[in-house]
Amino acid sequence: MTNENKNHEKFLHEENKIREVKAPDGSIIKVDPLNDYFLDDRPEIKKPKTNKIVEKFLNWSRAESLWVLGFGTGCGSIEIPPLMTPRFDAFRFGVAMRPTPRQSNVFIISGYLAVKTLKRVIRSYEQMQGPKYVLALGSCTINGGMYWDSYNTINRLDHFIPVDVYVAGCMPRPEALLAGFMKLKERIKAGRGEGANEYAEKFDWYKANQKKIINDWNMPDYNW
Repeated sequence: MTNENKNHEKFLHEENKIREVKAPDGSIIKVDPLNDYFLDDRPEIKKPKTNKIVEKFLNWSRAESLWVLGFGTGCGSIEIPPLMTPRFDAFRFGVAMRPTPRQSNVFIISGYLAVKTLKRVIRSYEQMQGPKYVLALGSCTINGGMYWDSYNTINRLDHFIPVDVYVAGCMPRPEALLAGFMKLKERIKAGRGEGANEYAEKFDWYKANQKKIINDWNMPDYNW
């Protein structure tokens, strides 16, 4: 290990250090969290298909298969579980909850977003495969809401990751969240759900904003 790598290793959290773990079958697996859990390459812009009929079909299928990352960031998360109950039955709209970022294409930021949580949000968002969409739930994601002057909450979510649809309110009811999903479907079918491409296009700007907030960065810098 070079001196540069040794110095880098000293500043890593324990959970981000290279280590060996034992798999269920008894084999030993090497885990490198910084390379396994984060982007390996700078994100690239993915242009739509040149065949408009094919692209229209793809957008339709994307809109009817919204797999939501179950990530409760704030008080708005209490409004999400009722969506899957018989009363609201989000499944009939093609909305399903998924347990991991790699299985999801919709990220709900549910209410206020703490400075401490922002790094986890970025980490989860970058693990999601494109095309991916962000639905911001509640007034806090728009302008900070009741926490607009708090030292430990984010006021403008769209300065850190792209937002496709805002659902206003404090907190919005499940019906409002369903309306947000309908609006998201409209955007996707119209070919305007390009948040992943916007993130790639303005990547340096987003990273600069993120680093202004996150003092304990401890994540790849993407300096290629």
